[in-house]
This record gives sequence, structure tokens and C-alpha cells, in this order.
Amino acid sequence: QVQLEESGGGLVQAGGSLRLSCAASGGTFGRYVMGWFRQAPGKEREFVAAITGSGATTNYADSVKGRFTISRDNAKNTVALQMNTLKPEDTAVYYCAQDRTGWRITRTTTGYDFWGQGTQVTVSS
Repeated sequence: QVQLEESGGGLVQAGGSLRLSCAASGGTFGRYVMGWFRQAPGKEREFVAAITGSGATTNYADSVKGRFTISRDNAKNTVALQMNTLKPEDTAVYYCAQDRTGWRITRTTTGYDFWGQGTQVTVSS
């Protein structure tokens, strides 16, 4: 059974930075696409970023492109999301997810098989 655990959330002022981390246990981590999603109150969960198993390919939502960077360390079974120049609209619960059925990046929640519990990110204006 795969377990994903996010950490690194918190409260930050607009313009600041946070680094989220997701630790995975179970399975061969380096084979699978990993993604980050977020869900703000009253809104649907939305795609933020994803990275292929090798780390060679990444994909970002337009709203975070140029500000967020996804990376992974397959030796440590972790995936990170570096978030810079944060805006109040980035406030949400952030989730990491693992896709065990494909090798290409998908931006839909239905494309991911395992999810973490989420970590809260709050950006004050």
C-alpha cells in the first residue's frame, strides 16, 4: 500500500516562499508520475504541477508557471514543490498524488491513484 505524506505548509505573506515536500512509502517510487494539486475552500481540486518518473519532464498550471518548481529525489522517495512569489490566491490545501497507471503526465484528478492527506498553505495580503 502506498502512503504519501506532505509537509512544509504554513502561513506566509504575499511575495514570500514556501517549499512543500511529499514523502512516499511503498512501491517503486521512481517509476511513477507524481503530481501536486490544490483545493481552495468552495472550489474544486485543481492541478498545480507534475513530474515524470525520471524527472525529465515537468508540467505546470498556467497560474503557477514561472513561480513554482516541482522536483523529485528518487533515492529519497520524495517530491518537492518550491513556491516563490506567493499570492493570496495560492491559498489552499495542497495535495501530492501518485499515478501508477501511466508514464505520461496527466492534469486530471482521476489520473492519479494515491493521494496524501494534504497540507495547508495560507498566503496573507
